[in-house]
Formats: sequence, structure tokens, C-alpha cells
Amino acid sequence: MNIAMDNDRKPVSGTFADASPLLGQPDRLRARANEDGVLFFKGLLPRARVLEVRRGVLDILDSFGVMDSKFPLMDGMADVEAVNRYSSEELQWNGVGVTLEMYHRIQKLEAFHALAHSPEILAIFSTLFDEKPFPHPRNIGRVMLPHREAKVTPSHQDFLHIQGASNTWTCWMPLGDVSRQLGGLAVLKGSHQAGLLGVSSNPGAGGLESILCGLDYDWQTIDYEAGDVLVFHSHTVHKSMPNQIPGQIRLSCDYRYQPVSEVIEPSSLMPHGPYEWDELYEGWANEELKHYWESHEFRFTEFDHAIRWQKEKIC
Repeated sequence: MNIAMDNDRKPVSGTFADASPLLGQPDRLRARANEDGVLFFKGLLPRARVLEVRRGVLDILDSFGVMDSKFPLMDGMADVEAVNRYSSEELQWNGVGVTLEMYHRIQKLEAFHALAHSPEILAIFSTLFDEKPFPHPRNIGRVMLPHREAKVTPSHQDFLHIQGASNTWTCWMPLGDVSRQLGGLAVLKGSHQAGLLGVSSNPGAGGLESILCGLDYDWQTIDYEAGDVLVFHSHTVHKSMPNQIPGQIRLSCDYRYQPVSEVIEPSSLMPHGPYEWDELYEGWANEELKHYWESHEFRFTEFDHAIRWQKEKIC
């Protein structure tokens, strides 16, 4: 049996219910989080705040000559010929979808990191954890250029890559409107209840694919708009949908949060990429965003490389 092909045969047919009405009802919000392992908030953030980050990323891509000048920049249309001048290896460092030089410029964007500290998002996790949330500084941008050898992100659980506290949640946010056709994120609702799953190798982002045989959960997705926010538990299975719009770039970001009292893996405090914080901070106006975690007294746990494969199995 080809596990990689068998994992995702169940169609993505469900859609998210908006959890926004539960923000003022902490018990119900936590109950849904515990049951579903995922919460979707329609229009949680001001659209303009998200589009500011989108413009910053697209300006950087434009400076590298990979945008199609026949379209308005904010449409996010790539010059496919220019994109394909890069090898797939150059564009697929750690699944971010751009070269290390491009990604360095993106990681230097103050607005990109500031978005993770939006009070609307912090309020979600204050309620969910019933204590102060800690936003990981290791923020991730996903800039999926339409390369001929681009691979979709396979079904996976974030815990294998993050570790630390299992009660870490990812906030996935589209940087612009991301329809099903553009390849938005799909989530296997309730799958966190199954615990850590076995994995197989996959060439997509992260390199590991969860083995889903025997799991009776339903895939959900939605047509995302700028300002929508999706959060999910580190054991919740999720994947990207294939991009079916020729030439269009899918932009999104991953921010992560955990209760400040729980253990953390040290690399979660490092930049996402082979960079140094002080070089990324060059030109930033908000001093409070810099090294904000240094005042915390953390309980650290070491990254366990064996945990990635010790549950490998064949269906």
C-alpha cells in the first residue's frame, strides 16, 4: 500500500463554524477547543492591518523580479517564468517557498512580527489557557510561489516539529484572501484526540506526513479572507490544499502560542532561519517587540529527534 496516497482520500467537505460569538463565553470556547482542536474566527483582525503585511512581503518579492508587472502588486500574481529560473531547492528551504535571501528580508519586517502580538489574538489565548499566553518569537512566513516543482504541505501535526508543551497552539493566518482554489489550509477536526500519529516521509514542507488510516474525522476548510484567523492544537492534523490558480502566490503566516507556565523547547525562541535577532531588528521602531522573552523564567525541555519516527507504522 502506498501510504502517502492512501492518507488523504477522504474529501475536504466540511466548513468551519465561526467561534467569534464564543469569545465572551470562556467555558463554551474551551469546550469547543477541547472537542474540535481547532477554532476559526471570521474577520477577527482589521483587514488593513493584515494587508499592510501583505504589501510588505509583495514589495520584497517585487524587488527580486518575481512579480508580474501586468497586474496590480496586491493581486499577488507572479512572473512564472522568473520564478522557474530558480531551482526547487532554492525555493524550498524549510517549506517557506522562497530563497533564503528573500526570506531574510521578510523576517526583517517589523509589521510581520508585530501582527503576532495583536491584542485580538492574545485575548483568544488568554481565554483558552486561562492564564497569560506566551507568543513564540519564531514566526514563520509561507510564500508559496507558483514553481513548476512546488509541493503541497502534507497532512501533519505541528508538535513533531515544535515539541515543548503539547498545549501549544498554532495561529494560521492568510495574508490576503485565500480561497479553496488558491490552496487554503484544511484541518482534520477533532484529530488531536488521537494523540501523536505515525509518520512517513513526504517531499512537502516539513518532510513528514501523518499516517491517517483508521481515523474517523472530517476535513474542514473555508474561503479565507484577510482578517480571518484559524487556531489549532499542536496535535491537530492539517494540510494545505493544492493551488489551482495559475500564477497566483499564496501568502500566509504561522504564529504559535502556549501558556507561559509550561515547558518550551529552546529553538522556539530563535529566529525562523539561519539569522540573528539583532540583524533582523535593524530599523525597528517598537522596542517592546525586541527580545521580549528575556524577562521570562522558562522551564526548558530538549528537542527529542527520536519522537519523529518512533511511532512509524504501516497501515
